[in-house]
Amino acid sequence: MDKKIVRSLLERIDPAGLSYQEWVNVGMALHYEGLSAADWDDWSARDSARYHAGECFTKWDTFRDSGVNVVTGGTIAAYAKANSGAFTIPKASYDDALTWDSIVTEDSFIDVGWVEETTLHEPGEEWHGRRELIKYLDLLFEPDEYVGYTTASYQDKDGKFKPANSGVYSKKAGQLIDELKRYEDITFAIGDYNHEAGAWIRFNPLDGKGVKNENVTSYRYALVESDTLDVAKQVALIKELELPCKAIIYSGAKSAHAIVTINATSATEYRKRVDYLYRVCEKNGLTLDKQNKNASRLSRLPGVARGGHKQYIIDTNTGKADFEDWQDWVEEINDDMGDPEAPPKAPPKLAPELIEGILREGHKLLLAGPSKAGKSFLLLQLAIAIARGKDWLGHPCRKGKVLYVNLELDARSCWVRIADILAQHDLTYAHLDDNLRVWNLRGKACPMDKLAGKLIRRAEKDRYDAVIIDPIYKVLTGDENNAADMAKFCNAFDKIALALRCAVIYCHHHSKGYQGQKRSMDRASGSGVFARDPDALLDMTELSVRPSQREEYGINPGVSVWRIEGTLREFPTFDPIDCYFEYPLHVLDTMHALQDLKPESEMSPRERGSANAKEKRMQDREKQKEQFDEVYASLATFSGDTMVSIDAIAEQIGVTKDTLRKRMGSYEDYKTIPGGKLVQKTTSVESS
Repeated sequence: MDKKIVRSLLERIDPAGLSYQEWVNVGMALHYEGLSAADWDDWSARDSARYHAGECFTKWDTFRDSGVNVVTGGTIAAYAKANSGAFTIPKASYDDALTWDSIVTEDSFIDVGWVEETTLHEPGEEWHGRRELIKYLDLLFEPDEYVGYTTASYQDKDGKFKPANSGVYSKKAGQLIDELKRYEDITFAIGDYNHEAGAWIRFNPLDGKGVKNENVTSYRYALVESDTLDVAKQVALIKELELPCKAIIYSGAKSAHAIVTINATSATEYRKRVDYLYRVCEKNGLTLDKQNKNASRLSRLPGVARGGHKQYIIDTNTGKADFEDWQDWVEEINDDMGDPEAPPKAPPKLAPELIEGILREGHKLLLAGPSKAGKSFLLLQLAIAIARGKDWLGHPCRKGKVLYVNLELDARSCWVRIADILAQHDLTYAHLDDNLRVWNLRGKACPMDKLAGKLIRRAEKDRYDAVIIDPIYKVLTGDENNAADMAKFCNAFDKIALALRCAVIYCHHHSKGYQGQKRSMDRASGSGVFARDPDALLDMTELSVRPSQREEYGINPGVSVWRIEGTLREFPTFDPIDCYFEYPLHVLDTMHALQDLKPESEMSPRERGSANAKEKRMQDREKQKEQFDEVYASLATFSGDTMVSIDAIAEQIGVTKDTLRKRMGSYEDYKTIPGGKLVQKTTSVESS
């Protein structure tokens, strides 16, 4: 709600006439609508008997974690109305001018009083009803789909005409269109009807076996109808709301029937979408008939007469293209950007640290690294660390609730990974204190600009401290090398962080090729926006460990070693973190055993060549030693003696005696016999 409106409403409320809880509600509503503690304090001071200096400012900071339902400007409006009787809400602008019925929720954005009526033109003598019905059938149905309609009617005790039976439901749209084209009179195709009652048609296709909800074969459309407003006003509101209408039909009486595109994939999704549709309409002044929600519902059949008027098509294909576009539009239409602010009386407190020294509450963190670096494992470790209030990579985490958005793993695999990580610490799911939720979206993900709204709607009541999205390539929109596209993409993370007041954590992969000449913040694939956008960027690179070095550094087979560097906006940069990744954990190198190692990607070509050459020399020496052992063992066994001639070994290996003597200098388990012509193993031949 516009701040000027809120302040104007506040002036109409006497704080002395409110209970303590009502006084708190006013403060919470002011907080929600973006006003300041000073506004609440100034207003509260009017109640001199109960006013305590500083109390508003102290309580103001607790509203974020109050744990109660959200209180909006609608509460202030209700108190103002009760306090001063009927009055007109001041209008700051078209978007902000709301009625009493619509002021309470974020789905309200239209003031009925400002919507101009649509001029309707009932067709004259040139109108042909059968052409009207053909147009309707072409719009809503495929030729081979069954259509349900009824022309039989009866009059109830109130004099209202209603459908008398289930009517026809085994005729296909194509067949009906052919009959309509064949005859001038529409009744030859649909049958006789009462011109006072009109006729009805079902707007969703059927299976040809009945007219119940279970006979609907495609949940394509829903009916929006209101009997409380003038027809011209109804049509104007339907269009003002940008409802994705396939057709708008005049009922021949006091209502318009909007056939709204729903395109649900199941009955469950249909109910959810229709409930959302009806809620938005209701909150914007279009009061609907709740009985019209069924997918098999009858609507008015265009092309027939009713009580001296025509049931005709007012308009087609109006509003947004489909339900999803319309839903996005509804959720985006409210301007929540706020107003410019003057400096506060004192510097505000910074947001609390969620990951000490790395990330604050409400900020964003990007984890970048090459494929198969175990980024998902590291993020799951982070989720568990926050849920339990424990350390992550040596940094303490504040205990809180986490939503992990799993876009890549099978749901069962994800839960098993979590269990495996917990088991390494002798923990179970129960130790998470109900602080971790996983939203499994493998195979269900949509682009990030659409996912953000869906995520916010599901999470806004749970008050999460962190949302982890893993990985973002699954929901990437636009060209990742285009700065404008990626800026728009990253705005979705801001939207989530602001709406949920939580940290947003996500991961991305490195670009291809060596990363040695790049700074850690420039290694993430795509536009540099990825590096500049987050408040904290953690980058993973694998340390180069030659097979010959594993024993030296105490690194077991199958274990990879990683270095994590940070680029931080809110904190000083920390020293690089080295860790071992052995399924399923990343374990800190607390002994600093890895600090002398370098990522291969950071080695110069000369260093890489030197390391490769050294490794090859060591491998060659091992092979030479193995060859020597085999030849020695074979000759010693054949001669039955433990002393073997150097000449014989050199001949078998295919090298000179001098070359062989040089190699033998490193064979500690052999000795040459005085005189230099024989060699003997210091251990038995059998043991070799």
